[in-house]
Amino acid sequence: MVILHAFLALLAGFAVVVLLSIGLSALLARIVPSWAGQQAHPQPSQAFVNIGSSFLAAAAGGYVTAWVAANPLIHVLALAIVVLALSALNALQSRGKQPVWFALAQVALSPIGVLAGGLARLRVVGIL
Repeated sequence: MVILHAFLALLAGFAVVVLLSIGLSALLARIVPSWAGQQAHPQPSQAFVNIGSSFLAAAAGGYVTAWVAANPLIHVLALAIVVLALSALNALQSRGKQPVWFALAQVALSPIGVLAGGLARLRVVGIL
């Protein structure tokens, strides 16, 4: 039962990250249609908005994971490792299509967002 609870906590946090990322991307495509479909060498404003929205989605996922988990800090760290691995894989796949600084920022800031969200939840609960 403990393993199932841990799995569900990670799944809930990861689902929040994915769904918010998709939702924010769709919202941005609607607000700024010129950015839609443009993946090669994004404009600086587009890159910063993309990085910021990824950070917020990751923070929300970390918050949800800490909220659902029995041992919040361990599960938030596990989600941060998963997000780090997937961000690195995405950066490797988009090699040459995006600037290096953009890929490195995505890889670095997404797990930090997960940790920030998890720590925010711990602060709300009064653990930190």
